[in-house]
Amino acid sequence: MSAPIEKPAILGGPQAVTLDQTAANRWPIITEEDENAVLGVLRSGELSMHPVTRALEEDFKKYFGRKYALAHCNGTAALLASFLAAGLEPGDEVLVPSATWWASAVPALWLGAIPVFCESEPERCGLDPEDVRKKITSRSKAIVVVHLWGMPSKMTELLSIAKEHNLLVIEDASHAHGAMWKGIKCGAIGDIGVFSLQSHKLVPAGEGGVFLTDREDLFEKAILLGDVHRIWELTSSAKRFAGTSLGIKTRMAPLSAAVGRTQLARLDERNKKRNENLEFLSKHLETLGFNTFLAPSHISRVYFEFLVHPRPSMHIDDRDLFIKSLQAEGCEVTLPRYPLVHQQPLFTEGVFSTIARSEKAKKRKYEVHSLPITERFNQELIKLPSFPQAERALLNQYAQAFTKVVSAWDEIKNSL
Repeated sequence: MSAPIEKPAILGGPQAVTLDQTAANRWPIITEEDENAVLGVLRSGELSMHPVTRALEEDFKKYFGRKYALAHCNGTAALLASFLAAGLEPGDEVLVPSATWWASAVPALWLGAIPVFCESEPERCGLDPEDVRKKITSRSKAIVVVHLWGMPSKMTELLSIAKEHNLLVIEDASHAHGAMWKGIKCGAIGDIGVFSLQSHKLVPAGEGGVFLTDREDLFEKAILLGDVHRIWELTSSAKRFAGTSLGIKTRMAPLSAAVGRTQLARLDERNKKRNENLEFLSKHLETLGFNTFLAPSHISRVYFEFLVHPRPSMHIDDRDLFIKSLQAEGCEVTLPRYPLVHQQPLFTEGVFSTIARSEKAKKRKYEVHSLPITERFNQELIKLPSFPQAERALLNQYAQAFTKVVSAWDEIKNSL
């Protein structure tokens, strides 16, 4: 016979989570190997043009199976390079999700392009193919696919739409280092793949970004944006811009590249640990009624972040109180980190028009409640730690905490 469920902590019962969580959730994991890699660059005295940056690019090409790689100072710069390479011009439209970090969309403004925000579907939290199809116009030029939190988007449908309408596919795979769709790594599926190496990412380098493609013409355009040294190596007529680039310098610092190399080498083993932990916890949360976004058989997800969604049958109609109840149990749970991009003042107050380079862009209006499905879904999500180094004892305590709160939910609502 199973043990009786204790009173929830928010109503005076004992906390479920009593173990220290510092080590379990520490990220990034820095080892002596990382330290030695950085010291090697420092001691060389070459802090701008060290060959480690090219070596990082070779590592990314090999791991993701792409022909060309270009390192950038951050993922935002790599996305700007992607929009430039895609040929976005004033008045062009790019289809993007709103449920993402702003860098998936905002750099397009600097080229005069117009972000067209689309709904996200609730199965994998990626772009909804049907809404994308509805919003394509004669000015549409590209689709930005974001594999949110490490879950590959519905690429079969999105690739089909892109082919039908001759649109470039830019994968913002900044959450998805190591995730796969039909045996192909995310970042190697679309015309361009972009990764962020910011310190929270699965391949952390402090700051950094990587642009990937199989097309030489796209690679060359990305070089023109800001790799002021590499432009001199071009053999095409584009070399004429070597004296100025296009006015921006986006090259990655070798110190970041050194860390990025050692972290990429450990990516698979560290993803394996996270996946094992969160699949273990997911199985318990699924039995309680949560959708934990377990991957279908043809894809392999990773966990940049771990978010869950209470199914309607759970009647979790007060998310703030539910989170507060879990926090009382000792759980480090919060609201999702990202506000919806289309609801930000840059768009709703027309601020973007000050940098827009076309009359069409300046006249574009963004409504706060224009994506009701995305908005409603985002208001129901709960964020948990991703437990990169947790042991089962801590995960079991989290499972117990959720069980306590779910079992006593009606009592909690009626008492507080």
